[in-house]
Amino acid sequence: MAKTAANRDLVNQAPPASDFVARVGRIPVLDLSPQVSDNLWPTRSFVGEVVPFAATAFREGHDLIGVTLLLRAPDGSLRSRPMTLSAAGTDRWTAEAQLDKPGTWEYRVGAYADDWNTWRHNAVIKIPAGIDVELMFLIGSGLLTAAAADTGRPVAERRLFRAAAKKLVTAGLPVADRLLAIDEPKLAKAIALHPLAGLETVSEPRTIIVERQRAAVGSWYEFFPRSEGAKKLANGSWKSGTFRTAAKRLPAVAAMGFDVLYLPPIHPIGSAFRKGPNNSLIVGPFDPGSPWAIGSADGGHDAIHPDLGTEADFSYFLNRARKLGLEVALDFALQASPDHPWVTSHPEWFTTLPDGSIAYAENPPKKYQDIYPINFDNDPAGIRAEALRVLTHWIDLGVKIFRVDNPHTKPLDFWEWLIAEVNAAHPDVIFLAEAFTRPALMQALGKVGFQQSYTYFTWRNTKIELEEFFDGLARQTPDFLRPNLFVNTPDILTEFLQFGGPAAFKIRAALAALASPSWGVYAGFELYESVARPGAEENIDNEKYEYRPRSFAKAEELGQSLAPFITQLNEIRRAHPALGQLRNLDIHASDDDSILVFSKYLDAAYTGTGEADALLVVVNVDPHSVRETVVHLDVTRFGIPVGEPFEVTDLLTGTTWTWTADNFVRLDAFTQPLHILHVKGRSA
Repeated sequence: MAKTAANRDLVNQAPPASDFVARVGRIPVLDLSPQVSDNLWPTRSFVGEVVPFAATAFREGHDLIGVTLLLRAPDGSLRSRPMTLSAAGTDRWTAEAQLDKPGTWEYRVGAYADDWNTWRHNAVIKIPAGIDVELMFLIGSGLLTAAAADTGRPVAERRLFRAAAKKLVTAGLPVADRLLAIDEPKLAKAIALHPLAGLETVSEPRTIIVERQRAAVGSWYEFFPRSEGAKKLANGSWKSGTFRTAAKRLPAVAAMGFDVLYLPPIHPIGSAFRKGPNNSLIVGPFDPGSPWAIGSADGGHDAIHPDLGTEADFSYFLNRARKLGLEVALDFALQASPDHPWVTSHPEWFTTLPDGSIAYAENPPKKYQDIYPINFDNDPAGIRAEALRVLTHWIDLGVKIFRVDNPHTKPLDFWEWLIAEVNAAHPDVIFLAEAFTRPALMQALGKVGFQQSYTYFTWRNTKIELEEFFDGLARQTPDFLRPNLFVNTPDILTEFLQFGGPAAFKIRAALAALASPSWGVYAGFELYESVARPGAEENIDNEKYEYRPRSFAKAEELGQSLAPFITQLNEIRRAHPALGQLRNLDIHASDDDSILVFSKYLDAAYTGTGEADALLVVVNVDPHSVRETVVHLDVTRFGIPVGEPFEVTDLLTGTTWTWTADNFVRLDAFTQPLHILHVKGRSA
């Protein structure tokens, strides 16, 4: 009795029928992809990216359905393409599309009862078996007659449908002839173009922000302008390089094929607690300090260090870079030296400790006594306004790319707001997150708007580590995280580079340049700089704390520079559009635990050349060995039919071989640690 009463209470508590809202349409369309965190943020893409779309769609019973991808471009034009089942029995439908215009795109997935193909499936089984022959023809004729009455269809198509409908029920016409009429090519083509559909259901829309290509594709080079042209004087002091002297280095950077030149902070540097060589607390009178200790009596984040020049000199540098095909990226580091004007004008922007001192930055055991971090909770509105003002200042001077220092140490909602504000006014501005942090936080920075991100690449060195890492970038996070694979930074000189010799530098450059659409090099990498400060994972005599002029040209003359190889990598990147995509990276197998194999393939429909582009990369990731092994390829991943031989040409040496799915390779880390193979076959 009590149970019955409880059930009655539940019924009485149910909402009235009028309040009910169905969560699915007549044909369910579920689990759309791409989307980010249950559609909390828009998916991000870039001009020219080939994006895979997917949805789960099905209906009750055994009748067939069709599924269509519906795209609305930023100019309002509509595009559609049929989706196909990814595998029988999965109800997962897929299609891909190349997004070719910047701006806000919208996509939906439409599903419909495929009346014609449902009938056809039944007809080709029942009619030859003599089951309900005339009834089946009558049903098919009725479908075509209804379609012919649709004034929204082309006139020629309606005429074709009327003729076919009549033929299906023509008395005296042999059954075999009427059955053949079902698959008449013109009729099949017309129905494929405009299906005979019923019960049409369309999903809710999803948004994709498509940004300019440089937001995802580019080769980056970093140098300190104060080191370019710096000279040590007789008294031990230094004459700093300037924007004018640094501009002399730009032709060499452009000649190596780089697209973006990244500059560490160019602002005045504080004197209080200034760091000496190798992060020492002992400072000499001529030590320039860290550029990240921003701010002095000469100004803060909107000022230029007097040693580098003036705004006019900076504009000259920007224009010189632009003429050489280089964009300049500027560091945006929201922190301050104790001498920054903010410390006196806005002390509330910092954290004051119980003893009255202001907290400096720490990442134990690292200490940065020369830097005060911002406290974003004391005056969030004021800090937001100032950050936007500073960025706008540099944007107005012509900077469109910002490398953001340590964004993971600032609130996520701050970045979500700031990037949205900047991109609303300047959609071509790009933000790169220097985020070596926990996966969830690094990925969230991408979700809220960062166009690119540093990654864990520098610490992924073995074959198994790289396979997992590359596959994750291509399969798990490409809807919101675009990797920029820097091979080194002023803060990072890994053991692999410290002890791997020149082969290690070549291997790491090739992996970065070929696996990701964006990669980067910090100056000195091409000179094989590999001596670390004892107990640290960074170069000795670190450029963060001192001037570091280099003899690049002399090293090239002596054959002691990696610059020619880097140039070759960038030339290959520009010549092969498959390398400008991320989602197309596929891992292949080898019998050796140090031979990494991956491919990149781009269909002819997307290359712009009329031909498919297929590259196969085979790398010995052990810089100390010679390796011989057999590689095993899934040749279907780059458009070759199984069992068919094909030609490969090594783009580094020009050598051509005939390969199959299984091939012997020998890679000597000291002479040729990798193959970059251009695949040529019937399909590729």
